[in-house]
Amino acid sequence: MDSDGTRDVRGTHATPVPQPTPPLDGPAGSSNGAALPPRPTRAPDVPPPYAPSTPQPRMPVADWLDQPRPDVKPGIWRYGYRMPKTAHQGQHLAPVTIVGFVVPLLAGLLLWSLWRHGSLPYQWAVLKLLTPDDWWWGGTTSPKGYQGAEALTVADGVVFAILVYVMARLGSWPDIIRHVVTRRPQPARALIAALGALIALTFVFPSAFPGVGWDALPVIAPLFSLIVLVTGSYDVFGSRLLTDGLDALVVVLVLWPFSRVGGWWPLAKEALAARAGTAQAAQPVVDRRPSQWPELREAGQHQAADVLGAELHGGRMNDVDCARIGHMWSTAKARAQLASFTDTVLREGAAAWTHPSGARDLPGGRTAQHDLLAAQVRLGQWAPGDRTPLAYAGAGAALAPDSLGTSLLAVGPSGSGKTRHLVRPVVESLGLQALAGRCAVVAVCAAGTPLGPDSAHDVVVRLGDPASVHDLDPYADSEDPDEAAFFLAEGLAGDLDATTGQRAATALAQLLGPYRAAYGRFPALPVLRELLEGEPSALAALRDALGEDGQAAMRRELDARARQSGTAGDPGPVLADRLAVLDRPAFAEFLGADGGGARPFSLRAVAHHPLRVRIDLPDRGHEEASRIITRLVLAQFGAVAVSGERNHFACLVLDDATGAVTTASVRCIQRLRSRNAGVVLALRTVGDVPEALHGPLYAAVGCRMAFSGVTTWDGSRFAEAWGTQWVETRDVARHTVFADQPMTRAIHALRKLVTGKAVTTEAVTVRQVERERWSASELAHGVPPGHAVLSLTTVRGEHAPPLLVDLRG
Repeated sequence: MDSDGTRDVRGTHATPVPQPTPPLDGPAGSSNGAALPPRPTRAPDVPPPYAPSTPQPRMPVADWLDQPRPDVKPGIWRYGYRMPKTAHQGQHLAPVTIVGFVVPLLAGLLLWSLWRHGSLPYQWAVLKLLTPDDWWWGGTTSPKGYQGAEALTVADGVVFAILVYVMARLGSWPDIIRHVVTRRPQPARALIAALGALIALTFVFPSAFPGVGWDALPVIAPLFSLIVLVTGSYDVFGSRLLTDGLDALVVVLVLWPFSRVGGWWPLAKEALAARAGTAQAAQPVVDRRPSQWPELREAGQHQAADVLGAELHGGRMNDVDCARIGHMWSTAKARAQLASFTDTVLREGAAAWTHPSGARDLPGGRTAQHDLLAAQVRLGQWAPGDRTPLAYAGAGAALAPDSLGTSLLAVGPSGSGKTRHLVRPVVESLGLQALAGRCAVVAVCAAGTPLGPDSAHDVVVRLGDPASVHDLDPYADSEDPDEAAFFLAEGLAGDLDATTGQRAATALAQLLGPYRAAYGRFPALPVLRELLEGEPSALAALRDALGEDGQAAMRRELDARARQSGTAGDPGPVLADRLAVLDRPAFAEFLGADGGGARPFSLRAVAHHPLRVRIDLPDRGHEEASRIITRLVLAQFGAVAVSGERNHFACLVLDDATGAVTTASVRCIQRLRSRNAGVVLALRTVGDVPEALHGPLYAAVGCRMAFSGVTTWDGSRFAEAWGTQWVETRDVARHTVFADQPMTRAIHALRKLVTGKAVTTEAVTVRQVERERWSASELAHGVPPGHAVLSLTTVRGEHAPPLLVDLRG
C-alpha cells in the first residue's frame, strides 16, 4: 500500500492473489457488527465540512478511544482495567460504622470524665495498689499535694491507654482509618505524617507547646555537650545564633523522615502545578482526549484532525479505522511524510489506507473481546488464589503481539478448549490487526475447524479440495535451490534424525539445482519423485536438457546424485516414499502441479503484505500428508520471517502441531523473537514431539499454557520449565504434656475425661523452602475444567508467573 493511499494490487506471487470485492453499500461494519453509515460524497481534493464550534455527539467508538489504558503488567486486560481492590477498598462509611465510631468515643469520654473526678469506686482500689501504705493509712481523702500524686499520674496513663484500646476495638477505628487512607492515600498520608511530626516535636521541645507537662527528651543537651567537647569552650551556651541554629537543625532532622513518609514535597509540587495551571487556564490548550487526535494537532495537522474528528463523531469510523490511521500516523512521523499523510486523510477520510481487501471489520461479528489500541484479545479472567499476585487477581487475561512474539506452546487433550478458547480468539485478533495494517497471520488447521468464515481471510488454501481457489507453493517462490531443498527436506524428513535430514537436503539440492538450470523452474512433485527414485530415463532426460554450455557444475551435481542412487546410505528412497504420500489423486492439482487449476500462493507474501491466510489441511485418510504439509509450512514461515525487514508483526498459528516440531524448527523459533514474528503451537500431548526436543522446545518458547486434563507426564515438563520458588511454610507439632506434680496430673486427667483429648502443647516452626510453582500432580488433577495455567513473557523481557486462568470468565 502506497503512502498516498493507493492500494497495492500486484498480488503475492507471479499470478496475483484476487482480493475480495468490497461491499456495494459502503465499508464493513463497526466494532459491534453494525454497518457503518456511508460517507458523504465529495470531491477528492475538497476537505469535508467541519465546524469545530458545533457540539459533537458522543459515539461508542469515541468513548472506547478515550478509555484510559494504564501501562500494567503483561497479560492483564487493559481496556477498562482497574487495579483490583484490596479488602478495605470500596467500603463506605455506613451509618452503622459511624455509630460504631461515635458511640465508643462518647462512652470513653464519659468514663474518663468520671475517672478524673474520682467518682468511680474502683479508682481508690487502683490508688491503693500503686501508693505507699504510709500515705494511704494516713487518712487522707485527697491525693493531691501528697506522695500519691505521682502514683495517680501513672494510673491515669494506664487507664487512658486501656480505654483508648477498648474504644478502638469496639468502634473498628483501624478499619475506618484504613478506609480513609486508601480512598485518598496522598492527602491522608501527608496529614497523618504531619500529626506524627507534631507529636514528635512536643517530646523534643515541650516548652513550645502550652499545656504539655512532660520533660523534654534528651536531644538538645547531648548535642550541646558534644559541641563543648569538640570546641573545649562553654561560651557556646551564650551564643544565640548557635542555639537557634541547633534548634532549627533538630527541627529539620525530626521533620525529614515524616516528610518522606507523608510525601510532602510531591504534594506541594502538585499543588503548585495546579495553581500554575489555573493561572494559565486562559491560554488555549490542546484537548488531550484521543478522540480529538491531539498528536496531529500538536504537529500542526489541524485540518486532518478536524476531518478525522468529524468522521469519528459522525459514526463513520470504527475501532479498526482508528487503529489503522494511528499506525499510519506513526509511520508517517518516522518517515517524515506528514504532508502525504494529510493529503490522504483529506481525500479518503476514515477509509484512508483501507486494507487491500476493502474490509474494515470482520464479517459476521466477533466472538472475543478486542482492544486494538492495546492490540489485545481477552482470553478469560485470572483466577484469584494464593498463587495469584494482587495485581492479577480478578483482572482479565489477555494476549498481545508483544507476548506472541516470544511464541506460545499450548498443551491439552482433545476437548479441553484449545481451539475455542485460544486459537480462534488469537486468529480473530490478528485478523483485526491485519485490517489495521499491523499484522500478518497464517492459520493452519484441519478442514472444518471453526476459525471464522472464508470472507474473514484474504487467502484460503484448501488442499485436496477441487473448489479451492488457491494452491500452496511447496518452494515458497524461492529462487535458491538450496533454500527450496531445505523446505522440502524439513517437510519430508524433518521428523527423522538429523543425519538423515542433512542427507535429504543435499540429495534434493542435487536435483533441484540442475532442474531449475535446465527448465527455469523447480519440478512438480511427481517429477521430483521419479528423480529421487533414480529412474534412468528421467535422469537421462535431465542431463540432456542441461546441454554442454556453462552447466558443468550442475552436471557434476547430477552425476553425484546418480552415483549415490541405490547405495546403502541413499536418502532418495525415503524421500520418494514420503513424496508418494503427497503424490495421490486427491492432490493431483495441488502443491505446484503442472496445469493445476488453483493459483499457487507463496508464504513469502506475508513478509510484504498484512495478509490473513488460512490453510485447510486434508482431514480424513491423509494424516501423514497433513503432518508433512504442516512441517513444510513451518519451515517456510521460519525462513521467510527471519529474512528481510518488516514493519508489521507476522504470526503462524498451528491448530495441531503434531509431528511439526523438528530440530531445525526449534532453532528457527528461537530467532523469531528478534524478527517481530512468532508462532502458536497447539498440541494434544508433549509426546507428539520427539523426546530429545522436549527441553529445547520449552526453552525456545516464551509463553506456555497447560489446559485442564493434561497427564502427569506432560505436567512434569511444565513443572520443570516453570521452575521453583521460595515459599514460607508453617509446621505445627503437638506434644503431650506430662505433669510432675500430683495436683497438675489430676487436673490434666479431669480435663481429658471431660474433653476426651490429652493436654498438648503446640510448637510452630516457620521456614523458607523451595517448591515447584506448579507440580505435575497439581497440573494433572488440580486444574478445573474450562481453566488453564498460563505463563507469559514479552519481547522486552517482562514476564508473568504461571497463573490459573478461567477461560470461561
